[in-house]
Amino acid sequence: MRGKVEICGINTAELKVLKNEEMVTLLKRLRSGDESAREALICGNLRLVLSVIQRFAGRGENVDDLFQVGCIGLMKAIDNFDVEQGVRFSTYGVPMIAGEIRRYLRDNSAIRVSRSVRDTAYRVLQAREALMAQDQREPSVEQIAQYLDLPREEVVMAMDAVVDPISLYEPLYDQAGDTVCVMDQVKDTANTAEHWLDHLSLKEAIGKLDPRQRRILAMRFYQGKTQMETAAEIGISQAQVSRLEKGAIACIKREL
Repeated sequence: MRGKVEICGINTAELKVLKNEEMVTLLKRLRSGDESAREALICGNLRLVLSVIQRFAGRGENVDDLFQVGCIGLMKAIDNFDVEQGVRFSTYGVPMIAGEIRRYLRDNSAIRVSRSVRDTAYRVLQAREALMAQDQREPSVEQIAQYLDLPREEVVMAMDAVVDPISLYEPLYDQAGDTVCVMDQVKDTANTAEHWLDHLSLKEAIGKLDPRQRRILAMRFYQGKTQMETAAEIGISQAQVSRLEKGAIACIKREL
């Protein structure tokens, strides 16, 4: 069938839509203990769930999973809705469904962030959509911050919180037949294998010095003391410190 879309095995084109009067009647039947009315209410409001999960499209989440979570929110809304309040069920149900989906996304995120940051992130996304609809262009961070009356830093942190992480081996582009990955762009040039080999060789060379030579090098190059200060602390002359220092450095160079 043309236009047929299945979610969780359900043909969405065949979903029923209940009128408000039917909703009220079924809700009253449910309150009187009729469980079949609950089933009819769920089936009759699945389109409401579909309309809500469309707000969360484009975030890399499985639609079937979002639909199932939305149905849980729908069932909670049905069980807690008060017919006597005089409001339409959709007015109460939509926030319940959306809230359930937000909790699912927050709790199942690959990177855990605080609830307050996650909630701010959703406000930022809503503000971004509202500004795009208003101005027909991508809003800047400053515009979103002004729209929400939030500091720019808080908006940036919230936007980063909902960005899905990617693998270090994710290919970015091919260059002359060689694939360039994320790792190639963010690799640590200071802590390479060569750096660690040099570090181990230096450590081994220093280990071959006598204790006094090691102490002089530590005071001179780690503690930043002058030869005069080193000589006074060890109890030898400045000339002896100079000679021992040069001898130690020469020994290290030979080992390296």
